[in-house]
Amino acid sequence: MTTQSFDVLCIGRVGVDLYPMQTGVGLEEVKTFGKFLGGSAGNVAVAAARYGHSAAIISRTGDDPFGRFVAQALADLGVATTFLGIDPWLPTPVTFCEIFPPDHFPLYFYRYPQAPDLRVGPEQIPPLAVADSRVFWTTLTGLSAEPSRSAHATAWGERGRKAHTVLDLDYRPMFWVHESDATRAAGEALACSTVAIGNLDECRIAVGETQPDRAAHALLDHGVDLAIVKQGPRGVLAMTADERVECPPVPVEVVNGLGAGDAFGGAVCHGLLNGWGLRETIEFASAAGAHVAARLECATAMPDEPEVRALLHQAGRA
Repeated sequence: MTTQSFDVLCIGRVGVDLYPMQTGVGLEEVKTFGKFLGGSAGNVAVAAARYGHSAAIISRTGDDPFGRFVAQALADLGVATTFLGIDPWLPTPVTFCEIFPPDHFPLYFYRYPQAPDLRVGPEQIPPLAVADSRVFWTTLTGLSAEPSRSAHATAWGERGRKAHTVLDLDYRPMFWVHESDATRAAGEALACSTVAIGNLDECRIAVGETQPDRAAHALLDHGVDLAIVKQGPRGVLAMTADERVECPPVPVEVVNGLGAGDAFGGAVCHGLLNGWGLRETIEFASAAGAHVAARLECATAMPDEPEVRALLHQAGRA
């Protein structure tokens, strides 16, 4: 049997984004929607594939037309669907948003009674692929319910605390009964991870800090090698045990900011895989996020490296 290994292996959310074609109005006034591939883990896998890396995803869809769309879209965008299961009972998740640029994009998740991606169980974890992947990408959302929580524990057990085991703090309050549950889960996940990425509110949930430097130090105190704190319009702070980098945002006219974080994450994977220095990685990732923020959709807006370099050059930061 051939062992499959990947540059980037993601586990987590995948689904369909139905985004309005009219901006600046509530959903009740929207007349038409566009259908796009979505879901945080799926977006990151697509972003990695756009940079030429082999990428795969561990997730599930429903046994329905939207699930078939997700599988085909991932394949078309270069993501291996070897570990994409099909749930016989639960529907493929659909996500709506409202678009009020530059910084208000309410999300409405339809993941009832439970999303198939949270039904990924330990038996769906491919041990050799998890252990051998160069980057293993997880999200806090994956710990919000069983059996996904146990599947993550199984994966971390197979991998150990190998380099480039990434935790996206990705806190969505609607997926948790209590904040304290998310905080406890974040502590467990950080103990298995070497890279942590989150915005200030996610850092508050994970480590109880919203001041960027204190948050980064608190993440490092949990044993990660690299802490990345996204500060919105103030840019990004990244910290290791012996290096601190702060990068301002790359200016663009924002259309929809929802995919920017996943574009940032995929670009961080690219920098890690290429062995770039911390500043180059964060500058590049910030530009990748800006590129997607200037577009409506998420997955299909992920840039390739020349597009990111062009935006950095345009911003005078090449």
